[in-house]
Amino acid sequence: MTQKYQRIPTKMVPAPSHGILPERDVMERPVLETRNLGIDFGGLRAVEDFNLVIGKTEIAGLIGPNGAGKTTVFNLLTKVYQPTMGTVLINGRDTHGMNTVQANKLGIARTFQNIRLFGNMTVEDNVRIGLHNQISYSTASGILRLPAFWKGERAQHERALDLLSIFDMQDLAGHQAGSLPYGAQRRLEIVRALATNPSLLLLDEPAAGMNPHETEELMANIAKIRDKFKIAILLIEHDMNLVMGICEGICVLNYGRIIAKGTPEDIQNNPVVIEAYLGKKKEEA
Repeated sequence: MTQKYQRIPTKMVPAPSHGILPERDVMERPVLETRNLGIDFGGLRAVEDFNLVIGKTEIAGLIGPNGAGKTTVFNLLTKVYQPTMGTVLINGRDTHGMNTVQANKLGIARTFQNIRLFGNMTVEDNVRIGLHNQISYSTASGILRLPAFWKGERAQHERALDLLSIFDMQDLAGHQAGSLPYGAQRRLEIVRALATNPSLLLLDEPAAGMNPHETEELMANIAKIRDKFKIAILLIEHDMNLVMGICEGICVLNYGRIIAKGTPEDIQNNPVVIEAYLGKKKEEA
């Protein structure tokens, strides 16, 4: 039986700009910093003045009502969309003009709200796709099947199994990805993202479709991933038990603008956030 995950309260301190950081990350360069980030679609401003800083090993949450612009922010961070305004810094590097592949090589990886696995391929091959930028042999070695090719193949096989072991999925390596239960497919997508060796992992509704037991396991595994790989994690999630139970800093978005930032305790007691989720209480006549 999975033990209930318990978040250890983190001391959050003011960041040099636009927010707060875990105290342990203050002396390190933030893994992510956005400055006045925004995007227009035609005449509609979908995201405006999005300012956020995430510490090197922080688990952060991005929450808000449906349609608030959360996935749009993820698309801006990963360069699926090019911003109309503002700046995205990953590990201090400006991503202006970069595409999704270049941003990934810089250290940002993501999962999607709708699972995007290669269903007809094996579990291991899905993970190995994430390892594509770590191939150590040349094209010629691959074509001619030289010793360097077989050495590289063994290394990738071992690395894929090691990553799958995070979720105890190594025994499923030869199974077809599309045949896995929904929760296992969700976990496989996280493993594939980790295979790209990110410093910032973006999780888009990782608990969607999971039962309470699977969600509890997910919380423990998110913490395990952060501790094992020493990376930052930013997640979008509607399950408030998960968000409040795992996140150290939380950013709340509504109509494309940030309405609150703070610790889980701050957010839970923020009247502006409560109004955004529940609506404004009518005044009595």
